[in-house]
Amino acid sequence: MFLKHFPTFAIFGNKMQYRHILFIISTLMLLPFIGASQVREYNTSRITTTAPNIDGLISEEVWDIVEWSGDFTQKEPYEYKKPSQQTAFKILYDDNNLYVAIRAYDSEPGKIERRLSRRGNVEGDWVAIGISSYFDHRTAFSFGVNAAGVKADGIVTNDVDWDGTWKPVYFVKTSIDDEGWVAEMKIPLNQLRFSADNKKVWGLEVMRRLFRKEEFSVWQMVPQDASGWVSLWGELHGIENIKPKKEIALTPYVMGGIEKGIKEEGNPFETGSRWIKNAGLDGKIAVTNDLTLNFTINPDFGQVEADPSEVNLTAFESYFREQRPFFTEGANIYNYPLVTGSSWSRENLFYSRRIGRKPQYYPHVQDGEYAKIPDYSRILGAFKLSGKTRNGWSIGILESLTNNEYAIIDDNISRRKEIVEPMTNFFNTRLQKDFRKGQTIVGGMFTATNRFINDSRLMFLTTAAYTGGIDFNHYWDDRTYNFKVNLVGSTLSGDSLSIISKQRGPQRYFQRPDATHLEVDSSLQQLTGTGGSYDLAKIGRGHWRYGLKGSFSSPGLSINDMGYMRRADFINQTVWANYILWEPFSIFRKMNIRVTQWLGWDFKGTLLYSGAQARLGFQLKNYWSVNASLNYQGFDIDRHQLRGGPALRTPGIMRLRARINTEERKKLVIGAFYARGWGKDNWRDSQDIGFDLKYRPSPSLQLSIDPVYVHDRESMIYIETIKFGNEEVYLVSALQRKSVQLNLRVNYSITPDLSLQYWGQPFFFSGDYSGFKKVVDPGSTDYYSQFHIFTENQISLDETGNTYNIDETGDGNTDYSFYNPDFSFYEFRSNFVVRWEYIPGSTAYFVWSQGRNGNIGDGSFFLSDRIENLANTKPTNVFLLKLSYRLSL
Repeated sequence: MFLKHFPTFAIFGNKMQYRHILFIISTLMLLPFIGASQVREYNTSRITTTAPNIDGLISEEVWDIVEWSGDFTQKEPYEYKKPSQQTAFKILYDDNNLYVAIRAYDSEPGKIERRLSRRGNVEGDWVAIGISSYFDHRTAFSFGVNAAGVKADGIVTNDVDWDGTWKPVYFVKTSIDDEGWVAEMKIPLNQLRFSADNKKVWGLEVMRRLFRKEEFSVWQMVPQDASGWVSLWGELHGIENIKPKKEIALTPYVMGGIEKGIKEEGNPFETGSRWIKNAGLDGKIAVTNDLTLNFTINPDFGQVEADPSEVNLTAFESYFREQRPFFTEGANIYNYPLVTGSSWSRENLFYSRRIGRKPQYYPHVQDGEYAKIPDYSRILGAFKLSGKTRNGWSIGILESLTNNEYAIIDDNISRRKEIVEPMTNFFNTRLQKDFRKGQTIVGGMFTATNRFINDSRLMFLTTAAYTGGIDFNHYWDDRTYNFKVNLVGSTLSGDSLSIISKQRGPQRYFQRPDATHLEVDSSLQQLTGTGGSYDLAKIGRGHWRYGLKGSFSSPGLSINDMGYMRRADFINQTVWANYILWEPFSIFRKMNIRVTQWLGWDFKGTLLYSGAQARLGFQLKNYWSVNASLNYQGFDIDRHQLRGGPALRTPGIMRLRARINTEERKKLVIGAFYARGWGKDNWRDSQDIGFDLKYRPSPSLQLSIDPVYVHDRESMIYIETIKFGNEEVYLVSALQRKSVQLNLRVNYSITPDLSLQYWGQPFFFSGDYSGFKKVVDPGSTDYYSQFHIFTENQISLDETGNTYNIDETGDGNTDYSFYNPDFSFYEFRSNFVVRWEYIPGSTAYFVWSQGRNGNIGDGSFFLSDRIENLANTKPTNVFLLKLSYRLSL
């Protein structure tokens, strides 16, 4: 019932209207107060004799100078209960290292689950220690290991945000005995960041997962309903008179390989084979006690898994996750979402895939000529300066330079070059300042993209693009409530061609005839815009969570030179409520219920969309899990379908999605999902069905497969815009699309440091177009009256089957034509990687990548035929060897 009391947030032009703000504030402040758990302390001692040998046995006498600390508390599933198996630990230190011994008692040591996997993908029984050496109540370093000796590590930022990309250098061994199992660690102090104070107090947490009972216990209890994590840890005392260690590590690499592909007669670039060689340097330097400089010179990412296959028929560019190690490590600090507090929006001021992107210009190639175009822009060098100071400043600075890229064009007589991407500098600065022990955070981000354009063919690109934002994040009442707000702005400059391109781009479409509040200004050499969002929510204490959020983006906002944004000219409002049950009851182990409502407008005040969703997720006591959602999207004003033409109105659609998973701890894990969509007035119908199997025949081997079948029928999709006399004809059609894809993975770990991984993905897609029509009354509330369907007398397919001819006037002559859009696409991508970390921080790779793809002008979907098409397509194989060696100075 409380949903109706939340305010509607609307911005029309520059005016903001808020309703019932006093009601919200009073409601949020009246919830009951519950005190925090008592803070525990552990006192360590300095080693004055020989340091322990890291063998997983903790048999040296030096361990006896400190006491065991135990009395862990169960956090999951039975909060505040005693764990079924106890845990204890000891901590020692000397001038250079921290030493940790964790004893995981187990009355049934034969049932300890030891699963081998690649570093970071930890399964089975595990333990971990978290150290907040900044002692800022927001940031911590985590070092973990499972019973098989596989490491799992990462950094916690903003109190609760986990970043598993951090890969520190430390040493750990494990062993099993009659009392359970033991983990022994040596953590070099140069992997931590701390002050130069003589006496230190650090935040501390020790954790354990008992795999067979899905039980999670901790040394310092943090309640399930707490919104914080690091801020509620215990404390480590006793470390005195140690100096911060300034790490300097250089990791040069060499790489060589060969590409074997298809030989094309007459094409000087497709000879069937190509040798590959490269070398570069990665480095890490502790500039101060608080700041670390990471840099890379001429990086290579040949070991990175390929992007998944897809067919994109929308007006928007695809989003692919970052997988390159230099950009994934520590990426949290550069995260600046346009929509604060949102887990679904990918729009961000920084999208690292812009750096080293595919060239944006395609050269003019004449008949008889062949072109060799780079797949990506070469990164000459990049550095990141990041860290956190004692007085609460979080700093992230990223600088990168990509090279001029040229296409080589050859006609077997002469050869020429055309530039396809200019040299570009990318600069990003992110700053945040903590107040009130992290309860209030004020920050900002600034990005700059500067292109060095010296060729008129590239004038469609902006020469300079700058974005900036400020953000405010405030917690109160023991972090039970949270208010976030951010404001962003952008400015682009360049030749008028580049600004016209931005105005007419899919994010804006200023040329839309029905967008009376927008227009294309061909004289502009600069484009500016603003955006922002807010999020007011109860995020902790008790079973209820709820909140109100809103966001806006002005028509001129443009961040895609370094960021990612799909659309501008919108205002959005969302209300949500969540009820969480974490204590087992009845047949359930835990349960989560969530409802959400949303509305959206453009800056003219037109209501664009509305919708609501209910979600239910639970885990049973047999550890099976179920997730389901029911989503209703009301009518939608689609401003992008006609690629700059008038907006179309689509009716509402109901979507149902359900998924079930068997117990994750078993050797065989089965999951299945089903999704269905029903469009009002039968305008759309879709269904997705798939399952996934994960099988672990031994602790070191895991196999998985996840086929998915998609069948989507929609009555309207864009084909082409054609000029007919003085009229622009917007052609659309019905589309039936079908696709099948699956991911096949094989992970085999010989040791914790030596692993083999295989990933293969076949992908088949067919698009069958029919019911061709032109747009006649866009935006009509009667969906089908927006179109005129061509009759049999008006449309005909020529004898080649490649072109449709339209006789709109009925005089027997072709008025205009368009290409038959039916097609089928098939592709196979795979990676096989052998990874060996032969000493900590030094790695050898062997990589085999294969790719093959093709397409035909047939929209029918016969899987056996498409498999045959794919099998008859010749592959391209790439074989690489890469060796890196870490030098610690």
